[in-house]
Amino acid sequence: MNDANPPAGSPVSIGLENCLGSPPPILSGARFGLLANQASVDRRFRYAHDLLSRAFPGRLKALFSPQHGFHGEDQDNMIETPHGFHRRLGVPVHSLYAESRRPTAESLAGLDCLVVDLQDVGTRVYTFVWTLSYCLEACAERGIPVVVLDRPNPLGGQRAEGPRLETAYASFVGRAAVPMAHALTLGEMARYLNESMQIDARVEVVPMTGWRRAMTWRDAGRPWIPPSPNLPRLEGVEVYPGMVLVEGTHLSEGRGTTTPFEIVGAPFVDPNALVDALRRWDLPGVVHRPLAFRPTFQKWRDRACGGVFLHVVDPPAFRPCRSAIVLLGCVRRLWPEAFAWLPPPYEYETEKMPIDVLSGGPGLREGVDAGLTPTILDRLTALDEDAWWSEVEPYLLYP
Repeated sequence: MNDANPPAGSPVSIGLENCLGSPPPILSGARFGLLANQASVDRRFRYAHDLLSRAFPGRLKALFSPQHGFHGEDQDNMIETPHGFHRRLGVPVHSLYAESRRPTAESLAGLDCLVVDLQDVGTRVYTFVWTLSYCLEACAERGIPVVVLDRPNPLGGQRAEGPRLETAYASFVGRAAVPMAHALTLGEMARYLNESMQIDARVEVVPMTGWRRAMTWRDAGRPWIPPSPNLPRLEGVEVYPGMVLVEGTHLSEGRGTTTPFEIVGAPFVDPNALVDALRRWDLPGVVHRPLAFRPTFQKWRDRACGGVFLHVVDPPAFRPCRSAIVLLGCVRRLWPEAFAWLPPPYEYETEKMPIDVLSGGPGLREGVDAGLTPTILDRLTALDEDAWWSEVEPYLLYP
């Protein structure tokens, strides 16, 4: 089978496959590095580093890994990954989630270009986008081109949601004024950030073929490979743009269970009381099921927790940010003495509250503390979609 063609049952050929089928001229004779992880696979589950090493013998000189490590085995929030060495390929593995989050001059030495093949999840706070931004900056400083092998946004390419980041709250979970759910692919985001952040790197994207903006991951007909340890299921990805906000509280977001981000709770939560409160709000597309769970690590480790499980029953109608803010507001109102915002540090931010860097400003925390109302909720989730699409339109690769 030609690697440029999509597999049977799949309408989409990703950037990696298109690069192998028709290599871009920039890779001709180039010594290159590759930023990738265990989700960087083709349709046959073959790793990008193996495929590119075979396709360009002797040209792959270094590997780079994002947060969670090259094999995706490390946990979140400043659990750093050491540098390593890939024995079979005989190349170093430079961790970009270690003492530095950006490539060093030493790690880029001798490279003619840097190839990036990462599976993003379409959410501002997912750090892969910002690792890419640091790579663009480091490569721009040294005149090294960046080649992005594009992959689908699993949430689709049409729906943006949630407030844009206030630049005063920039951090490793957001370095530009991007909505929480941004609807761009990683290739489109690279083009947008390169211009909007005035990085001025040379960026080339190997686009997908067959992908349309209306497609979700299921429409693309490809199996889900976890890009990080706490997004093992596509269902978790669907709720992630909202439920990631729980990281800024003392509530468990389900880490230490088999369904992280799909459940939320704490020992003080009465599941049925929480479900009753949630039903009073207009939250289309989702059903909240009361449950009990016991995390095996992180928040409330080995403690029995009450909470809810989020079942997305109508993905086009579901609004993850809106639903998560309502959930936080209900818990805050029902258990005001027990509910608490998590203090810093969080993802290398040591002063600002984690919820503020996650949500993109202090508004969410202040609105929930004031007593969430429909008016406050509308303000917290407001996004001028026309302005966002107008801003990113020049960088879109798929109409």
